[in-house]
Amino acid sequence: MSSNSMKDMRRIFAEWPVSIPKAGLVVTIFGESIPFSSFMLSGDLLLLERKTPDALGARRVLICFDAIHAIKILESIEMARFTAMGFQSVS
Repeated sequence: MSSNSMKDMRRIFAEWPVSIPKAGLVVTIFGESIPFSSFMLSGDLLLLERKTPDALGARRVLICFDAIHAIKILESIEMARFTAMGFQSVS
């Protein structure tokens, strides 16, 4: 992942709007999908909280922003609300 992509991922989480639930899936560069119901930041690290434990019993995951490939939002949210994350419509 490029330095700019890592900064963008960090910005998305750091500036997560209150109008969008703090829940979804993080897809890692290893192809793993990590569901989350909350998160916290510390430098270049993201702490994800799961509602239910994974197969090994873990409820929290620490991940570097450069290991994040994608974020999936599970809620049905109108596109216009994502402008708060910096996205804009293209005509």
